[in-house]
Amino acid sequence: MKTLSKARISAIGTYVPEKRMTNKDFEKIVDTSDEWIVQRTGMKERRIAGSHEFTSDLCIKAVENLQSRYNGTLDDIDMIIVSTTTADYAFPSTACQVQEHFGWKEVGAVDVNATCAGLTYGLHIANGLITSGLHKKILVISGETLSKTTDYTDRASCILFGDGAGALLVERDDNSPSFITFAQDTKGDGARHLYRTGLRSDLKGEPLSGEGKMIQNGREVYKWAVRSIPEGVKKLLSQAEMELKDIDWFVPHSANLRMVESICEKTGISLEKALTSVEWFGNTSSVSIVLALDEAVKNGKLKEGDTLILFGFGGGLTYTGLIVKWGAPAS
Repeated sequence: MKTLSKARISAIGTYVPEKRMTNKDFEKIVDTSDEWIVQRTGMKERRIAGSHEFTSDLCIKAVENLQSRYNGTLDDIDMIIVSTTTADYAFPSTACQVQEHFGWKEVGAVDVNATCAGLTYGLHIANGLITSGLHKKILVISGETLSKTTDYTDRASCILFGDGAGALLVERDDNSPSFITFAQDTKGDGARHLYRTGLRSDLKGEPLSGEGKMIQNGREVYKWAVRSIPEGVKKLLSQAEMELKDIDWFVPHSANLRMVESICEKTGISLEKALTSVEWFGNTSSVSIVLALDEAVKNGKLKEGDTLILFGFGGGLTYTGLIVKWGAPAS
């Protein structure tokens, strides 16, 4: 079943902090090596926010980057959706902080938390709001400062995560919509394999005060992803009445390059068609897809009119996959 859509992705912007954390840097703080990290994850660097740099700051800079590349105005946006798991505060939302910075009037603002699937969830929501006629122009932003919730004594997980932000503009377009179809699934019983401590020390634990840290059973998350994402891709193609040859680029969440390789092998998608950001930015949660898209735009790979599979997946456990036509011009 193809999706009725009247929404187009029309612009992109990104931002990453200046500080780089290399594999060699990790050799100084935990028992690891550059060779070990690359072999298991494909990661070489990740960006780390400064002590006075937070998710809202990164989101604002990503929007400023989009604004500088967009041939239009953002003064008429009517909704801001921010995907994040590392908001500056429990409330107000990061979206409200973005609105305050730019001073936009008569605009809605809300955060969504679907972890690494947040970007595709946000795009799906934006498409629905615009296609229904309720809204006309929506900013979908992903921002994370995962370094602030990473346990740097945990050798297995601390090497994985980086910080960054990305923004996509979605606006009304009756003639050239981007959204073709979607697929979603959730396995809430897998939540124990990936979560961040907060009011509870674990999913069944006692109340805990203080900053939460991420807890991950990487093996179980990996097994779920390499089983579920190929099934989701198959469903997307069937609904869109498409074949793999009709897809120009596959853009999965960049959790781990080895995971992406396995997913590509199981789906029959050539690794050369996969756009990733994990090598130089690490796992940036829902930001990873936007970073991969923008790198492809800057390198001249991604062109207006290309057909993409965007597939976000992560803690929940939950996923949202989309088939879209890329509507933003090259920049």
